[in-house]
Amino acid sequence: MKKITIKDIATEAQVSISTVSFVINDKGEKMGISPAVIKKVQQVAEKLNYRPSMIATSLRTGKTRSIGLIVEDISNQFFADLARVIEDEAKSIDYRVFYCSTGGDDGRSQELIHSLLQANVDGFIITPTENLEDSIDLLLKLKKPVVLIDRYFPGQRVSHVVMDNYEASNTATKFIIDKGRKNIAVVNNESEMIQMKLREDGCRDALKEAGIYNESLVLHMDYYSNEETRIATIAGFLEKNPNIDAVLFLTNYMGLAGLQAFKQMKIRIPEDIAVISFDDHDSFKLHTPAISVIAQPIEDIAVKSIQLLMSQMTDMEKFQVEKSLKKGKLIVRESI
Repeated sequence: MKKITIKDIATEAQVSISTVSFVINDKGEKMGISPAVIKKVQQVAEKLNYRPSMIATSLRTGKTRSIGLIVEDISNQFFADLARVIEDEAKSIDYRVFYCSTGGDDGRSQELIHSLLQANVDGFIITPTENLEDSIDLLLKLKKPVVLIDRYFPGQRVSHVVMDNYEASNTATKFIIDKGRKNIAVVNNESEMIQMKLREDGCRDALKEAGIYNESLVLHMDYYSNEETRIATIAGFLEKNPNIDAVLFLTNYMGLAGLQAFKQMKIRIPEDIAVISFDDHDSFKLHTPAISVIAQPIEDIAVKSIQLLMSQMTDMEKFQVEKSLKKGKLIVRESI
């Protein structure tokens, strides 16, 4: 299919190329073109389904009407769902979204930021990796609109939208304690990211308050391990601690590995072990029994991150840094 150009519109509307150029760049009135001609050019452009070149528009306005979205792993359901809502929100204000996954790799994250800077995106929504603080400082120095989601760096003056991780894990742990479980394990990764630290703090404080905190029942797994290794690590941990009667998994991928470890070891849920995982997943709903989760407020996070980004893109000078905490939701299913 032939790409429609302004020359095609000029021929059809029987006007000069410069007239078409002025009209589609919203300069018709300023250049003294009559309302009738402006209307005619617009109608022809619509009829021919003309789409202005993104590069040409970007050169003229300095804007690409695009947002760079950098997440940890687009194949993880939490990030996929979040990306979809962000894309819908962006579409409603006529912005497109460029997705990128970091795989938790700092070097890759830095590369992606530089690539998106070269692509001249108008703003960034980022799930930062552990050592990305300097790259985000660079964006702030360049006065680029940026919002962090899911996690942030405590000392950095940058807007972020995150779930209240401490409150969510504290509430979930108290719920399990109230169900009479005494030997409660917490499965986390070794990353030093703030959201993982807050989740573990929330669990630990609830267990300490109940007088049943046991440091040996906290498992820290290698962040970069593959699924097979995760399953083996969890199975080994359970064999070493046969008295465990409940587990809190602090991410959904650890929860999914845990379910496979339970299956291998013929551990029954909830008879032998009660289970809660962070971040909902289709597998948790379909599992028999269905797995209880702490669901992130995906819609709230997505909508708020676009709002914060838009207010920066509209007026960077007047914009105030905003740190937004959203409440998670404990969804109780059959695993407790």
